[in-house]
Amino acid sequence: MHPPKHEKFDLVARTNTDPKGIVRAVDEYIVTPWGLYMARPTPGRAQFHYLESWLLPSLGLRVSIFHFNPGHERDQDFYLDVGRYTAGGQVWHSEDHYLDLVVRTGTSVEIEDVDELLTAVRHGLLTPETGEEAVRTALNAVEGLSRNGYDLHRWLSGNGLDLTWRAA
Repeated sequence: MHPPKHEKFDLVARTNTDPKGIVRAVDEYIVTPWGLYMARPTPGRAQFHYLESWLLPSLGLRVSIFHFNPGHERDQDFYLDVGRYTAGGQVWHSEDHYLDLVVRTGTSVEIEDVDELLTAVRHGLLTPETGEEAVRTALNAVEGLSRNGYDLHRWLSGNGLDLTWRAA
């Protein structure tokens, strides 16, 4: 079992340090009062060639679009990571809390990696309180998405969060 994954988002250096410590160049950061947008290539990844993400601290979510390579497409429109996202003037930080949500616009949302979250709590990698917070965050997202016809943008707009994406 791996400990929670941590990432660093350096706005000044325009880099993203992934959980393995690999530093990647970022094409674009946008800071808003409610979140951080990041767009960057993903060199060396067979599955996808570009990643766009919004860190949304108030919701405890990271919303991502993966631009898949041919033959690696997945049945998803958005991928949501549950975690703690901390804003900073020059550097943002994230701590992943294992749960992920796969959103298919207009159709469904699916929670993944519940087993990983429970194992992490059982082994003391996350406190029971943090584990409970992760479950509440995921369930709030599922409830919000289902009330809005599994339309991520409609749900988030209702919370004052308007996400924009670039074409990669």
